[in-house]
Parts: sequence; C-alpha cells; structure tokens
Amino acid sequence: MPTSTTESLTLPVLGMTCASCQRQVEEALRSTAGVESARVDLMAHRASVVFDPRVAAPKQLIDAIRRAGYDAVLPRPNEQAGGAREEDRSAARKAVATITAGAAAMLLSMPLGTEMGAMDRGLMRLAPWLYGLPREPLLWSLLVLTAALVAWAGRGIYWSAVRALRHGATNMNTLVGLGTAVAFVYSAYATIWPAAGRQVYFDAVLLILGFLLLGKSLEGRAKHRALSALDSLSRLRPATARRVVDGVQAMVPLEEVEPGDSVLVLPGERFPVDATILEGRTTVDESMLTGESTPLAREPGGRVLAGSLNYDGAVTCRAESLGEATVLAQITRMVEQAQGSRAPMERLADRASAIFVPVVLGLALITCVVWLVASGSLEAALANTVAVLVIACPCAMGLAVPAALTVAVGRGAQLGVLFKGGEALERLAHLDAIVLDKTGTLTVGRPVLESVHALADHTESDLLRMAAAAEERSNHPLAHAVVDYARSLDLEWPAAEEVQVLPGRGLTGRVEGRDCLLGNAALFDEFFIPLPAGIREAEPGVTRLWMALDGATAGYFDARDVLRPDAAEAIGALRQQGLRALMLTGDSAAAAAPIARQAGITEVEAGLDPAGKLARIRALQQTGLRVAMVGDGINDAAALAQADAGIAVGTGADLAQEAGDVLLLRMQPAAIPAALGLARSTLRVMRQNLFWAVGYNVIGIPLAAGVFYPAFHILLTPWVAAAAMAFSSVCVLTNSLRLRGWTSPELGHWGGSPAVLTSAPARETR
Repeated sequence: MPTSTTESLTLPVLGMTCASCQRQVEEALRSTAGVESARVDLMAHRASVVFDPRVAAPKQLIDAIRRAGYDAVLPRPNEQAGGAREEDRSAARKAVATITAGAAAMLLSMPLGTEMGAMDRGLMRLAPWLYGLPREPLLWSLLVLTAALVAWAGRGIYWSAVRALRHGATNMNTLVGLGTAVAFVYSAYATIWPAAGRQVYFDAVLLILGFLLLGKSLEGRAKHRALSALDSLSRLRPATARRVVDGVQAMVPLEEVEPGDSVLVLPGERFPVDATILEGRTTVDESMLTGESTPLAREPGGRVLAGSLNYDGAVTCRAESLGEATVLAQITRMVEQAQGSRAPMERLADRASAIFVPVVLGLALITCVVWLVASGSLEAALANTVAVLVIACPCAMGLAVPAALTVAVGRGAQLGVLFKGGEALERLAHLDAIVLDKTGTLTVGRPVLESVHALADHTESDLLRMAAAAEERSNHPLAHAVVDYARSLDLEWPAAEEVQVLPGRGLTGRVEGRDCLLGNAALFDEFFIPLPAGIREAEPGVTRLWMALDGATAGYFDARDVLRPDAAEAIGALRQQGLRALMLTGDSAAAAAPIARQAGITEVEAGLDPAGKLARIRALQQTGLRVAMVGDGINDAAALAQADAGIAVGTGADLAQEAGDVLLLRMQPAAIPAALGLARSTLRVMRQNLFWAVGYNVIGIPLAAGVFYPAFHILLTPWVAAAAMAFSSVCVLTNSLRLRGWTSPELGHWGGSPAVLTSAPARETR
C-alpha cells in the first residue's frame, strides 16, 4: 500500500502488442529510482505507478517508458481512448490497402512461378493476357509496390521490433518483422539479380502485414467492447450542474459546485453529485451503479447518487459528496483497479511469454537448416521459416487471462458486484463453504412491524395512527417500523406536539389532545404505569413497544427483524453449487434459530463476538475447507480478512474501506450465488483461452515448420500462417466477450425493496 509520501499515477502507454511488451514496460518503470510499484494493463494500454514524488517526477516515468521502446503521455481526459481508437482505425485502413495489394500481387505473381499447376492453367484460360506480361517489368513493379506499402503500413511493426532489439528484448513484432524482412530481401535479390528457379514472395510479405494489421484492428475493437463497462461508468457523471443561489438557477461546470450548494435536477437528467433531496419527489434509476433495474422512489430527506437517472420529477438537492468522493467515482476507481490486476493463472502465461519469442526464433533457425539439408531448396527453407516466424502468437497467451478478467469485472459491476482483482475472483471460484452473518445479511437489518395489539376500548387503527404521529418525529428503527406500517395502510394523522425523545427508553408527546407515551417496559416503570397482567411474553427475536394514553396502557406493537425475501432462494442456489452454508451471529440462539430455519440453514452458531467468528473460520480452514465470509465489512472485518474470500456488503460512506475481496452493492443474498457463479464462469473462460492459446501454438508451429509434411504432405504458405496468427488473439477476445451477456437464474428473482448505496440515518438506542 502506498504511504503518505507516495503518489499514484496512471499513464496511457502506446505501442504495446503482447505480454512481452507489458513485461518490458513494467521492468523499465520498476527500475526507475523512486518507483515503489508498477503494474501495466495490456488490455487498457495503461501503466499504474506508485512513486515518491521527491525522487521521481512524472516526466521521468514517461522517459523510462520511452527508453524501453514505447511511448507514454501524461493523462488527459479521453485522450487514451481517443488515441487508441484512432490507432485501430489507422490499422484497419492499412490492413484493407495491404491485403488488397497482396491479393493483386498474388495474382500477378502466378505467371512468375517455375511450375505450371492446375490453378495456373485455369487462370490462363480466364486471363490469358496475364501470362503475356513481360517478366522483368512485372517483378520491378511488384518490388516498388511492396516497398512502398511496407514503408507505410509496416513502419510501426519494424520500428517496434528494432526498439525492442536495441534494449535486448524481443516481442511479437520481432517475429513478424524478421519473417517479412527475410522474405522481402530475398524477393528483392531475386528481382535485381534474376536467375532460374528463384521465386519472389512479395504477395506473402503484403498479406502477412495485412492480416497482422487486420487482426490488430479487430483486437482493438474487441478490447474496447471488453472495457465498455468502465467506459459506461465514466460517462455517467454530467459535466455541468444547475446550481441554485437565492432562487436563481445558473448552469455551471461541475468543478464549481461546492458541498452544501443547492442543485436542481430536471426529469431525464442525471444527478451530478451525491446529494440529499430538499424539495420535490421523484423516482431514480440506479441500475448502472448497483445493478438494480427497479425505479426507486425518492422524497425530501432521501439520498441520491451521482450518475443515477432522475425519471419523473424536478428535485432540488443539497450537494454532499463531490468529484472523486462520490460513490460513482469510487466504483469506477475500484473497477479500473480490478481490471488492471493480475490473476494467479496469469503468472503461467507470463512465464511462458518471457521465453516464447526466443524459442520461436530458435525453432525457425532449426526449420531453415533442416529444410535446406532435406530438400536442398532455399525457397522451400525460406517459405517454411517465414511461416514458423509469423504463425507464432504470444499475444493470445498474453491476453487469455486479462481479457476474461476485464470483461468479468465490468459485467460484475453492472450487476452490483465489485471484484477487487483477479486473485479475489479466482479465490471465489474455489470455495467449499460459505459463512454468513445474520443481521443485515440474511435479514433486513431493521425491525418490521409484525402485529398491533389494542387493549381496552381502543381500535388497532386508532392506536396505530396515534403512534405513527408521535414516532414520525423519531429516527429510531422501531419508529420507522411503526410509521412504515401505518403508511402501508394509507392511514393519515395530524402532527404530534411536544414530542420528547428519551434515549434508550422511548418518547412522550401529545397527539390529538391526548398524552402519549411509547417505549419499553423500563419507561413504563419510570412513569409508574403498570403493564397489564396475562399478556404473553414476546417470542424470541421479537421487540415489544408499549403504548399508553393519558397514563393508561392502551396497547403494544410487536416487531422483528425479518428474513430477506430472497434469502432462502440464495441459500438453495449455494447448495446447488456444492457449497456448505453456515450462519455465525452475535444474537442469541433463540433469535437466530427461526431465521436459520426459514433460510434453510442447518448449521448455526450464535452468541459469537467478532473474535469468536474469526476463530470459527480458522477452525473450518484447518479442516481443509476453503471458506468465504459474508458480512457488513465493519463488525466482521477480521473474519472477512481471515476467510479465503471475503464478501462485504457496501455502503456509500464505507465503499473504499471495505475489508472484503468482493463488494456487494445490493444488500440482497441473491447477489452471493450470482457472484460465485460469475467467478466460476470467468475461470472456465480463462482456462478455455489458455487452452486455445497454448494449443494453437503447439499445433500451428510444427504445422508451419513442415513436421507433418512427410506423412501427410501438409504445408502452410506464409500468408496462411499470418492469417491464422492474426485471428488467434481475436478468438481469445471473442470468447472472453461472451461474459458480457452472463446472467444467472437468481438474478431474475431478486425480491424485496432494493437496498442501495445510501448511508443509513443515525440511530438512537432504546
């Protein structure tokens, strides 16, 4: 973790093509004085650096990247994305021109062959004029055309290869550059000093470069799609806001808004800051932040998040969190960090990529020597050597894991699940047991009114109406339970008078001209009001609120913390995934047992403090189980940290401080099996990608070298090898993009009112 004397900087990096490039940039940054850590993201083409500004300046970091043979600039808004997209468009234009020229060169090269095949005879019948063209002018025309296109379209490839060699390194461009350079030089030699039997490979040079550039363009488009979730988050926050001062509206840049300012948001606009509504009522869409698609009602006192969409009401809000302090900014930052992280599985690919290019160069040399000795043909040796050089693809191995990780992290963020990195995601995919806290995780976390009991000649509706009038002035959870229940019955009441809250006991007030007392049994003892005899004691887990009118007991209300509507379904889904589910809670066994029974959990341990939960998780781990802990991230911080995977429930204020490896933005148990399912699907895609990348090279390189020629007479021409190489990375990225549409059965059945990223109101104690 960076200390107070360090700073973090993310630099856009240009010119990286494979894992070898990624490693070179990281090594260059880490060897710079003052740099504490450096992590390079090949997918997003950026470097995240933690450095001591007293020792290293940003310019020194950029110089280090440039000395390694790449380029970097200081970050400016949208510059990286815009530059990358222009680079992809340029590659596409060059690919079209080069492939078109390569196809024409292949056609024009047909009459130059030393043997007449079936294809030649067919072409001669279709275009006899082609075989009447003079040989030398045709050769020179192809030489000039190829030289011009190589200089224009292939300049970046050759320059990258040269820069890498100057630093004693190799990369994918080294292989392609060497292969096409050998083919071009030999073809130029055969053109300038023609002799019988000498072939030219101008078409192969052009097609190799063309397919490489086409693959790069398609790969770039796939990368942008993989990063689309992060781009979507970045675009949510408006650039301006309607600030209201003394009733006068003014459209100002977002940077000019200060905490406490009044901001007007009209229907159809997005909230520019985290704020509290002062005037007006509306519904908001927070789906891009929390994954909750149901519109949420907001009224005065309700909190709204920057980036959420205001549906149908003009509201005036008080600005609270701004800029990087908003929930949107925190989510965006966490997603970006997670997408740039390394998964353990990636280490295998990194080690393979480190030696891949030198090994391929050695295999190409062996291929050349063997073919020269076996066939005595320089042309055959040259063609197979070039095929070996261009079919090898370290890019596919370098992208196999980060491509899947990037898409999965983005998809998780859309569903309200934040993975804190590749390592956390892999741990989540290898679990045996899951331990859940009760309060606020399996249960709603606040009491819900269960029943109303009127005594004497009072009616339940009168009792509830008068209680709601008094409790409306309180912020206690029991008060919210009474008021919410009364509103659900469409009751109306006059404002209470002389309300006085008595912390820890209850409150007093006057409602409809009568003295009203609401509180616990201790408060009634204090006011010498006897409780009626013969009333059954409250059941375990039930909180009882007594009510008196004019000094006489009028009735009581029973409330309990209830199971979340989707909790039982979530536990069932976890069991279907082969997981053992346990409940650890600090509540009494009597209070925990009904909740566990309703949720379908058979293993329950109650009365545990944080240290007890920590000890229990350690005991499970000592039996060989890989354990996940689900908790609120504050009281359960130690248990979350000890677990193999910590799953924390996030709130706006504590988002960046959560102890878990995974953060749930929706406080609903169904998010837990969804997170595990996405992690397992991602791991499966990672393995598929690695299998493809390794298998492609294991089969492709021997095929290009002609290993199968003696038995099956199979050979690859250089341009076919180039096409296969270009599309190998595209296949890996396309497979990873399947995760963009990932869903799970639980996602369509999440019930209850969504709990979003809002800070809970301050609570009293009674």
